Amino acid sequence: MVFTRPEPVTTWGSLGGPLLAREIHLASLPAGLPEPGDFAVVTVELVPPGPGQVLVRNLCMAVEPHLPGASPAWAAPPPPGLHAAAPPGPAGQALEGPAVGEVVESMDDELRPGDLVLHGYGWRDQVVLDARSVLRIDPVPGVDPSAYLGALGMSTLAAYVGLLDIAGLRPGETVFVSGASGEIGTMAGQIARLKGAARVIGTAGSQAKADHLTRRFGFHAAFVDAEGSVAERLAAAAPDGIDVCFDNVGGEHLEAAIAALRPHGRVALCGVAQQNAAETAPGPRNLALVIGKRLTLRGFSVHDHLWRMPDMLAEVGGWLREGRIVFQETVVHGLEFAPAAYVGLLRGENTGKMIVRI
Repeated sequence: MVFTRPEPVTTWGSLGGPLLAREIHLASLPAGLPEPGDFAVVTVELVPPGPGQVLVRNLCMAVEPHLPGASPAWAAPPPPGLHAAAPPGPAGQALEGPAVGEVVESMDDELRPGDLVLHGYGWRDQVVLDARSVLRIDPVPGVDPSAYLGALGMSTLAAYVGLLDIAGLRPGETVFVSGASGEIGTMAGQIARLKGAARVIGTAGSQAKADHLTRRFGFHAAFVDAEGSVAERLAAAAPDGIDVCFDNVGGEHLEAAIAALRPHGRVALCGVAQQNAAETAPGPRNLALVIGKRLTLRGFSVHDHLWRMPDMLAEVGGWLREGRIVFQETVVHGLEFAPAAYVGLLRGENTGKMIVRI
């Protein structure tokens, strides 16, 4: 997917005129899957920053499946982010999503022009924000700022916290990652390997994705979860059992993990697959083993562990700089193409994180 813009557009107050910004709005709420025509590029005038505020020029934004203002008929649940998503609003309001920007003007004592910040107000080229609503990031040399929306973003923090803090991964252990071909799963598998796991096993939705896990992301084994019993496939991949499960699916996957876990094994419960809003994955049916094996199953939300972000950035950023972490992006150039990028994301046209360079 490639989009280009014929020439750069300057909309912020560098020419001494009004402080203008371009924003992407929902022109109307679609009844089904959205199309690019359901969105509009709107120019608005900003109020200059006041005390405790900053003017931020957005450099790039992540396109996520959830959009505030979306119709419940097609909107996915909000992914982990810097802050809770805004409640749905009517058409005509600016959309929101994770973004990395540069401070242009600051009325805050802690932030200076030129600082890079992570915030939740993408879908626009610049914005005035309260300084407390942004997270200043220290750039990792040689790493593009878009990495803070993907390889160094909230999904990686979830993988990092889930493995190290929730599951207490130790070197030499065997790790099972369910639903491993997603953004969190691929990072969980790589982090486990780099932290000394002896064997990392993952599940995927197709053979091509399973092959990708082993060939590109360094998993020792991967199998297709829809081809036969997950418990039997996991037992074949880990005949001596597993020590840690990073669970993105629940249901049959979690049941298989409980059966395969050694005594005192640990499970980090990151997600549960849902076919729709009213139906959750069934099981597990073998919870009695949790008692007999003295297992630990613990759910977590990355929002409770934001204080670990500096540690994750330092360690994973070093691996990224050294080329030891692999990640993928689909990059779209130009804010006006963000709606087309969003539609492409819903259709599965992206590989890895969908990024719009603004």
